[in-house]
Amino acid sequence: MADEEKTGKKFPMVLIVALIVTGLILAGGISYFIAMKVIADKAAAPPVKTAHDPGVFIKLGDPKEGLVLNIGGINSGRFLKVGLIVELKPDKKSTAAGGKGPSPEETKILDTVVYVLRSQKMEDFDPSRQEQLKEVLKNEIGKVIGEDRVLDIYITNFVLQ
Repeated sequence: MADEEKTGKKFPMVLIVALIVTGLILAGGISYFIAMKVIADKAAAPPVKTAHDPGVFIKLGDPKEGLVLNIGGINSGRFLKVGLIVELKPDKKSTAAGGKGPSPEETKILDTVVYVLRSQKMEDFDPSRQEQLKEVLKNEIGKVIGEDRVLDIYITNFVLQ
């Protein structure tokens, strides 16, 4: 009779341990599956910008100050101090500056940038619209020097007064 009591008590204890171990393995497997699914979704997201070979960098304006522009009209009293660098694809036809002055290409780019920045409304200089401003500059410069030449626009300094 004593043997029956021992085996009777062992059976439910073994069953309980087996159920707990099975539950832990199942929970671990589900957690692993969910974690791998989340990581795979993040890894599958396309990169924001495509990588490309470095191009030719042109810093616009004064080397120390950048560009200082009166924006918002003649009587507005608003000034923009901006540091811009334009990255271009290297061009075999472009000629380098023969002296201390900028090349004709740099002059065209600077003229276009000044025109675009002065024609913008005050709302267009909002930090949330910085990417849109860069796209406008990229498109307008592309119209002047060639659509496929402009790789990117970098804003290194931006002060609006």
